[in-house]
Parts: sequence; C-alpha cells; structure tokens
Amino acid sequence: MTPQQATSRFHYAFAISGIERAREFYVQRLGCAEGRSTDHWIDFELFGHQLSAHLGKPAGASCEGTVDGHAVPIPHFGAILEIDQFWKFAEQLRAAGIGFLMEPALRFVGKPGEQATMFFLDPDGNALEFKAFVRADEVFVR
Repeated sequence: MTPQQATSRFHYAFAISGIERAREFYVQRLGCAEGRSTDHWIDFELFGHQLSAHLGKPAGASCEGTVDGHAVPIPHFGAILEIDQFWKFAEQLRAAGIGFLMEPALRFVGKPGEQATMFFLDPDGNALEFKAFVRADEVFVR
C-alpha cells in the first residue's frame, strides 16, 4: 500500500427525501459534522469521509446477502473503525435511540477476519454498517 492509499478518503453520494430529516439523523444522532449544503444536497463528515446526501428517491436496501449465516441489506455503506471506537460508537447509537437491524456483535469469532459489526437504517431506509476488526491487520485476510 502506498502512503496515498493509507490516507485516502472516500466520497459516497446517496439519495434522501429531506434535507432537515437527514441533518437531524446524521448530525444529531450519528454525530457527523455538517459540511457544505444547498437546497438540494448536504454533505456530512463521517469518520473523516465525505457523505453527500442528495434529494431524490432513496433506493433503500433492494436485496439481502448472507454473511456468516446472517442476512445483511444490500446495498449498504459505513466505515471500519478501531475496536474501542466501535464499541463507544455503538453505545452512542443506543443512547440516540437507533434501532439495529443487526445488534453490535462479534462475527467470525476465532477465525481470520474476526470483527465486530452492526447494521441499522437511516430515516430513508439507507442501510449502514460499521465494523471493527479484532486484529486490525486482517481487513483483507483470506
């Protein structure tokens, strides 16, 4: 991996049904910083990455995949956190009244790629997953 890859940030654009509704969820409940906005879109900083929420028809999850015996919504997005950060964020979400599709828990226990993961939906049905690897060097282990 080059140093550029190690410091790269992602940008993800998705549809929402209302600016104020998205602002309340992403800023007030998830704790994202608000970036630039217009009457038609709003940016949020999510763990150093840029989310760009645009007014439109939210796609929501269109199907389910199966991972480690659990149904997961497809598509979904989120971030890989440090393990301590993951558990603190999970508690923040609980305190904010977020309902989980998949409660924060460990998957692949005792196997390569052991990770904590959680899934939930934003108000428009966009699925989010946050995870943290028990051993940070195993993100891409086979």
